[in-house]
Amino acid sequence: MRHNKAFRKFSRTPAHRKAMFRNLATSLFEHGKIETTVAKAKDLRRVVEKLITVAGEDTLHRRRQAYGYITSKPVVHKLFAEIGPQFKTRPGGYTRVVRTRRRAGDAAEMAVIELVQEEYKPAKKKGRRGSGKASGTKKEAAAKHDAAPSASTEAVAAEEAASGNEAQ
Repeated sequence: MRHNKAFRKFSRTPAHRKAMFRNLATSLFEHGKIETTVAKAKDLRRVVEKLITVAGEDTLHRRRQAYGYITSKPVVHKLFAEIGPQFKTRPGGYTRVVRTRRRAGDAAEMAVIELVQEEYKPAKKKGRRGSGKASGTKKEAAAKHDAAPSASTEAVAAEEAASGNEAQ
């Protein structure tokens, strides 16, 4: 069973792991994209998306929450002034992880994690097939089904008769 095994540990102590993700998040917000290993990028995505959601509303409490995690004051300002308002209408999915190469030293799989730049366009909701009202009872549906083949067979018979008359 995998109880309490939700996160990767990266062979680091919890304090080292937290410091690593704080530094990665700060660098990502500062530069817009960074290159790291695929595993770190996937775990960093969880941290960064929560911080961007916090930055969606510029209040003192939320700024203090961000200062508690991000290590640079100018980066927090950029997060609340530029990044947060940019993603305010988007319901999540603020980052993209793109696999790039294998690292030369240890052949680790590398990836670029970046902030999404495209404007968010909500998908149009698909309507129901019917007119909104149920199509009737089963008997009516069966009657329509039975009527349709007989009409088509009558049409086929009429065409054959017409072609038979032309052939004579």
